[in-house]
Amino acid sequence: MAPGMDIDIAALDRALAAVAGSRATARREGARASIILDVTGLDAAQRGALEAAVTEAARAVPGITEVRVAQTSQRVRRRLIAVASGKGGVGKSTVAANLAIALARAGHQIGLVDADIYGPSQPKLLGVEDARPHAKDKVLQPVPTPFGVPLLSMGQLVAPGQAVAWRGPMASGALGQLVEANWGAADTLVLDLPPGTGDIQLTMIQKHRPTGAVIVSTPQDLALIDARRAIDLFAKAGIPVIGLIENMAGYLCPHCGQLSDPFGLGGAEAAANDLGIPFLGRVPLDLAIRAGSDAGTPPVAGNGTEAAAFVAIADLVGAWLDREKADAAHQR
Repeated sequence: MAPGMDIDIAALDRALAAVAGSRATARREGARASIILDVTGLDAAQRGALEAAVTEAARAVPGITEVRVAQTSQRVRRRLIAVASGKGGVGKSTVAANLAIALARAGHQIGLVDADIYGPSQPKLLGVEDARPHAKDKVLQPVPTPFGVPLLSMGQLVAPGQAVAWRGPMASGALGQLVEANWGAADTLVLDLPPGTGDIQLTMIQKHRPTGAVIVSTPQDLALIDARRAIDLFAKAGIPVIGLIENMAGYLCPHCGQLSDPFGLGGAEAAANDLGIPFLGRVPLDLAIRAGSDAGTPPVAGNGTEAAAFVAIADLVGAWLDREKADAAHQR
């Protein structure tokens, strides 16, 4: 090593550490600095900005006239949380959207996959119906939303109102492209699954292996019959059921203030107790939830009382995710 070269390398290392922390590893060869930059978990804009900052810092070191930067990244271990129901019409998509936003607001890195291939509704729920994803190197880039949760949905890839008349294999292939997109820093994907226990659910379980499942039902017996089937599917596949949510539970009349239960009361909690799975909470049948959902402003994104139920449920799911992460780290 030439005299003074170790001092020059130390100066280069200090300059890079100031802008990139431990992400940059440098080697100096005369007037040239070669830098390996770890961009794991960063999106395209963040990667570009970090490389520019590293290049500028290196060039400011005396004696450096040429800078070469190579980006590298590790594969992010993404957890998949399936939000499922045994039948349609129980508000599963509304719950999935609000759950994703509440988790993101609590500090989790969240993406949302609208895996309901035949009835995608997340673009409307999140107010991005006119946004279209693009592909880079044949990999889909999720669409940002006003709520800090990137989204991919079949509803963004077909014309409004167009039916998706696909057989199982084609629909399953489309789901794979949504899940395997460039999700950047998101380490947890909330999957809004279609209702039922068909090809899409089986593909998700066999190929993508969800970390856990959240089941949504209304209190009525007919919905709970099918919710039990969904729970049984995940249980047989060895997928942990994080818990059961009772949606449309109770209606408070805005005129007289009387509380009524048009779909029954407590059915989901009783079913959860019978099946030995956690009960995550109730979401009321609230006009504000319906209005906000139709307007593309999910209730949990605001400060109204209708957000409270979703926040409480997200706290329980978030705690489950934290325990799962700690357990996985301990096993490694």
